[in-house]
Amino acid sequence: MDSRPGIALLARLALLLLLALFLRRAQSEWSADRRTALAGVLLALGLAGTWAAAEHASAGIQVPLAVLSSVLHLLAMAVWLGGLTALLIALCRAPADTPIPPAAVARFSRLALASVTVLAATGVYQSWRGLGSWEAFTTPYGRTLALKAVAVVLMLMAASYSRTWTEHLRRAPREERELVTVGGGSQSPPPDPMDGTTDGPANRLGTGPDPDQHGSDDHRRGLRRSVLAEVVIGLVVLVVTTVLTGSQPGRAATESAAALGRPDLTLTVIPFDTGAPGGSGKVQITLEPGRVGRNVVEATTYGPDGSLIAVPELRLTLTQSEQNVGPLDAELADQRGYWGSDTLNLPLAGTWTMRATVRVSDIDQVTVEKSVEITS
Repeated sequence: MDSRPGIALLARLALLLLLALFLRRAQSEWSADRRTALAGVLLALGLAGTWAAAEHASAGIQVPLAVLSSVLHLLAMAVWLGGLTALLIALCRAPADTPIPPAAVARFSRLALASVTVLAATGVYQSWRGLGSWEAFTTPYGRTLALKAVAVVLMLMAASYSRTWTEHLRRAPREERELVTVGGGSQSPPPDPMDGTTDGPANRLGTGPDPDQHGSDDHRRGLRRSVLAEVVIGLVVLVVTTVLTGSQPGRAATESAAALGRPDLTLTVIPFDTGAPGGSGKVQITLEPGRVGRNVVEATTYGPDGSLIAVPELRLTLTQSEQNVGPLDAELADQRGYWGSDTLNLPLAGTWTMRATVRVSDIDQVTVEKSVEITS
């Protein structure tokens, strides 16, 4: 619970409790004033922030922009999919003779279009940040992202049908029905029973079948089917996104693969386990050029599921036992997503012992080591 994901989860649970109290009060004494709207907006922002603080946006490059993009992405998806769910319930539960206000549907259609625009902009940025290159599409992260893109395209196709049915529903003519008084002193002459317009009481009262009602019902059924398709595909998108957030970003995977093939860079991966829940994973350390002299050090930490994680402290030392050199402190500094340094000077070639001390909370840390070869 002391780790960053644990703190984010506790904050999320607290916000959900506040949200439950907020909704309960809203049910009993709802008032659409500015204070109510502001409270709802703040709760939504807080919930979205807890997700952004515990996933890929909080590690790697451009962290502040990535967190903002992630929050906007979550809120836009919530508005779109949440509004679709509410619309679907209204279309399914409302009686057949109760019209769905076309103006309200049209307003949501415009709001959904704005949400899709935000989703597209933030989605493109997050895809670039997670992939980094076209080659990253060959990684598990890239393939999952491609599957999500296909699902989103299908959802947009269903949305286009919904907009078409919404337009039909909005333009459908609606005739005002009139109640004709039967009996009384100041009424029109009784209709001729032979003119074909007085076959039953319903026609005499002006409440017979509406010739435009059938077309309106068709539009409503068409809108219900397209909205249902959007909701179902939206749930698929959420499932794929859940898998995506638990995968190692394609950018990190391709950089690791490239590092293995570069002669001027040494890559070392050291597993660690503090014994605390969620306190295990691995630390990946690169030395460039991995030879005698000054080296640039970069260290990133990954959780047990392979996703990037942030740790409050990471120390690295190198020792040459045969020549009694060291330990030399790499003096790593937090670079907001990884730990780095460019001041490590290795004076001798040979086998060095690399020791990494990883602290995951105020009380949980572990020191792990591995041998690394330094060339002249």
